[in-house]
Amino acid sequence: MTTGTAATSTLLSAVNQALDDALAANPDVVVFGEDVADSEEGGVLGATKGLSSRHGSHRVRSTPISEQAIIGAAIGASLVGIRPVAEIMLMNFTTVAMDMIVNHAAKLRFMSGGKTHVPITIRMMTGAGLGTGGQHADFLEAWFVHTAGLKVVIPSNPSDAYGLLLSCIDDEDPCLFIENMPLYWTPGPAPVRGQRIPIGKARIARPGKDVTLISYSRQVFDALAVADKLSKEGIEAEVIDLRTISPLDDATLLESVARTRRAVVIHEATRQCGVGAEIASRIHENLHRELRAPVQRLGSAFCPVPFSKPLETAFVPGAQQIEAAVRRTLS
Repeated sequence: MTTGTAATSTLLSAVNQALDDALAANPDVVVFGEDVADSEEGGVLGATKGLSSRHGSHRVRSTPISEQAIIGAAIGASLVGIRPVAEIMLMNFTTVAMDMIVNHAAKLRFMSGGKTHVPITIRMMTGAGLGTGGQHADFLEAWFVHTAGLKVVIPSNPSDAYGLLLSCIDDEDPCLFIENMPLYWTPGPAPVRGQRIPIGKARIARPGKDVTLISYSRQVFDALAVADKLSKEGIEAEVIDLRTISPLDDATLLESVARTRRAVVIHEATRQCGVGAEIASRIHENLHRELRAPVQRLGSAFCPVPFSKPLETAFVPGAQQIEAAVRRTLS
């Protein structure tokens, strides 16, 4: 799709395009998960629509409803030269396969002295805002960031989703690729076909000099909106889209905060023991003498994701909370 001369896409379309290109380029790539084949409509939201028709049901295969079987099969296939992209429909359902992900996928390289790699990509979607309730919308990335051996990637826009997914599929180690459901249909810059984005490299989404806003996934858009609003008052906020949260791009984070001397970290996961706490700690450990204010961190309320729309909206930190946090650092 184009708007004027700038090509646009959606995150959902970019994911489909990346899988299509990866399947076409490498015969060792396979995709499987619940309902991913075209006989089941190409996934519950159509992320894999058309892929089994183009590449064959032997390479894009629907599985039984068994997350342990999906991840177990992916690990086993990866050990004999296949590069599986395993879809766990919703992030909450990774709980069923935690043993496979944490004790097997993440550890086999270490337990084999580096001789056995597990080049699997685990796709999943999540995110509050669509009324899916407490068992379908949690951001649980902190669990996996806490696990050595896993890479955790969370794109915020179509171009990044495409490039990062290709990099995950190419990677020799297990990668978790987390897609935000409410962002699926949000238009953004179209990807450049074949262009990969390095894992572990953040993006400066907006330059600034007064405060650094650090985020990923959907909250990047709220941070940008707040930055635009504050710029009318002469406050220039720098916005960093992390893109990858394990490994973290410490160099970009610390360079930015060393310049602005103030920072606010925002994510949708609950604030308690979230990724924001780790980022705030790293900033304080490295820059405590240079900071003009303590690092502020925002996350969702410490409760299950509500089903009620007003409660669901109040549950997630938004532009109002981000602006208030910025003003606290400036006071």
